[in-house]
Amino acid sequence: MQPFSNSLFADAEASYDDAHYVIFGVPYDGTTSYKSGTRAAPHAIRAISYNFEPYMPDYDIELTDIPFTDLGDLFPEVDPAMVVDQVEDTVAMILSDGKVPVMLGGEHSVTIGAVRACMPKWYVVCDAHLDFQDEYRGSHYNHDCVTARVADLGIENIIIIGARSGSKEEFARARDHHLYTSEAVHDRGINVILDEVKSLIGSDTIYLSIDADAIDSCLTPGLGTPDPFGITHWDLRSVIRAVAPQAIGFDYVEVLPNDQEQTAAVAARMVREFIGCREHSLKRG
Repeated sequence: MQPFSNSLFADAEASYDDAHYVIFGVPYDGTTSYKSGTRAAPHAIRAISYNFEPYMPDYDIELTDIPFTDLGDLFPEVDPAMVVDQVEDTVAMILSDGKVPVMLGGEHSVTIGAVRACMPKWYVVCDAHLDFQDEYRGSHYNHDCVTARVADLGIENIIIIGARSGSKEEFARARDHHLYTSEAVHDRGINVILDEVKSLIGSDTIYLSIDADAIDSCLTPGLGTPDPFGITHWDLRSVIRAVAPQAIGFDYVEVLPNDQEQTAAVAARMVREFIGCREHSLKRG
C-alpha cells in the first residue's frame, strides 16, 4: 500500500489492529469506456472528507469514536484481471483480521476481487448500468462485466437498484435476479423498494457496491459514464441505511473528479454514512 497523497480519509485515526473498518483505495481505470480519470477518485474523496465535521447528528455519534483506519492505495497492475487479484488478496487479509473492508475506486471492475474475497449471500449494487456483459472490448474483467463476473462466482442472489442502461440481453438476464430500475424507484419510492429488499435478504450477509453513476448525472456530474434520469443522493443514502448493518464489505466506485467536487463530496459522505450507520446499528444490538 502507498498513499496517493499525504492525506488519508478524515478521522481515520485508529491503528490497523484496533480498527473495525479498513479503508483502502484502488486508483485504477484501465478499462474505462468513455471518460478516463477515475484513478484520481480515491485522492479526491479523501481530500474532501476533511470538509465534514466528525459529529454525525442522525446517529448522535462522533466519527472519531469509531475505530477505523486508512491503508492508503494499492499500486495497481495494468491487466484488469491482475488488479482483481490484488483487490481479492487485500480484502481477504482485512476479512481474516476480523475487519470490514471499505474500498474506494477507481473503476467498477475492482469490485469483482472484493466480492470474490467476501463471498456474501447477497450482492447489492446501485448502478446506472447493468454490467452483465460477458466480455467487453476484449476483457472479461472490463468495468461493464462486473455483475456477470459476480454471478459466475455462484452468487445467485443479486439486487440491482437504479439501473437504466444496458443491452436487451442484459435486461433479460437482470430480470432473472432482482432489478429495480431508476424508473421504478421514481414511480414506487425508495422506501417501498427497500422494504422488499430487506424482506428478501432477511438476516443474510451482503456485499454493497455503489457506482457513483447510480445518481442522476444532473446532480453529480463527475462521472466517467454519465446518465440522466437516475436515483438521487437521498435515495442512495436510504439504501445504505437499510442494508449497511448486514454488509461484510462495501465499495464506492466510478467517481470522476472533474466537476466542482460534488460527486466526490457525496462519495465521502456515503463512506461516512456506511461506517456510522453500521456501527450505530451494532451498538443498538
